[in-house]
Amino acid sequence: MKRFLILSFPVFTVFFLGCQETEKTEAVLLSAEEMKTMLEDKSLLLIDVRTPKEFAEGHIKNAINIDFYSETFKEDIKKLDPNVPVLLYCRSGGRSGKTAKMLQKTGFKKSFDLKGGILKWKEQGFEIIK
Repeated sequence: MKRFLILSFPVFTVFFLGCQETEKTEAVLLSAEEMKTMLEDKSLLLIDVRTPKEFAEGHIKNAINIDFYSETFKEDIKKLDPNVPVLLYCRSGGRSGKTAKMLQKTGFKKSFDLKGGILKWKEQGFEIIK
């Protein structure tokens, strides 16, 4: 009987822990086409993490500009509601990728990152607001 309990404990532990619900907070990379489709949902927050100068040169409609290089960037990001899904983009994906990782660490439930950034968005011929 002891041997049965000792051998079954690891199996029980793995089964029990594996069945617990875990929240996935990993950022999802989206193609420009997928991002365009997601933007139809007006409850999502679209954030452009480029500089204000880059933003003024052209951005995706309804985007909010939060400059990645700003001294207040981390504080600005923390002001956002972590329960609202966030769509991120930058020029080519570097800054938005770093922002997505930051959001994960601060408890955001869902974040999405535009693969290839606004360069890929433009390449696909999607609308840019100036």
